[in-house]
Amino acid sequence: MEELSFSNGGLHFSAVGLGEGPLVICLHGFPGCLHSFRHQMPALAAAGYRVIAPCLRGYEPSSQTADGHYPIPAMTTDVIALMDHLGVEKAHLVGHDWGAAITYMAGTAFPDRFLSLTTMAVPHPGRFGEEIRRHRKQMRRSWYMSFFQLRGVSDFVVGFNNYAFIHKLWRDWSPGWAFEPEDIGPVIETLKRPGVKKAALGYYRSARATSASSNLPDPGFKVPVPTLALTGSKDGCIGTDFFQLTTRAEDFPAGLELREVPGVGHFLHQEAPETINDLLINWLGQHS
Repeated sequence: MEELSFSNGGLHFSAVGLGEGPLVICLHGFPGCLHSFRHQMPALAAAGYRVIAPCLRGYEPSSQTADGHYPIPAMTTDVIALMDHLGVEKAHLVGHDWGAAITYMAGTAFPDRFLSLTTMAVPHPGRFGEEIRRHRKQMRRSWYMSFFQLRGVSDFVVGFNNYAFIHKLWRDWSPGWAFEPEDIGPVIETLKRPGVKKAALGYYRSARATSASSNLPDPGFKVPVPTLALTGSKDGCIGTDFFQLTTRAEDFPAGLELREVPGVGHFLHQEAPETINDLLINWLGQHS
């Protein structure tokens, strides 16, 4: 596995890579880390791609912001900085959870830089914000977003008893997955690094601050890059019903393929790696 580093606006990022060929960038989510794409990287490399998985902004001390603010538009520029560092003009972008939110907005902000997008477990962010208050079932699923606004309290609870809270989220969000210590262990170790827990919760606090301001994008902002959107049928974080409600063909003028993956939850790429890898390889092949 190749290790590399790059910078953007005074922040410094690490990443891991594998393979040679057209570039595929994989963005992890919460609670996640570089380890989250361990099943995808070898498969995509074997299929003829160069796969890079960077640490998201804040998930290591060197990329944490001074003001603790983590707006999605800023994080789209981290992706472009990585591509520029590699000297690559166009890439495929794959994102899970927060990585998916960044993927949608990167496709909107920099459509000429991407061959395709693949998003997992999180729908179009504008439609999410537009519909969440009208969807009581999803509001109940998203209780943690409000809990994370309780500075100090939520920081303590998340880290208490060796991050038992994170284990609970994984069980609730992927109820059919009997994950092993080697699956969740690297995530816990990442959150234990200086400042990472605060930064990870800062994503939710920044999102709430943005929604309270006048800086919200158009809820129906267009994503003009071919997009494969994947949702797990048993996702306990963002239900597949809500995902499908908020992932609309009209918002994807270059084409949308929406797929519900049966029998898996929020961490679908880790729960059913062979299925996800097959979907990815087929999708990338159509757009390379």
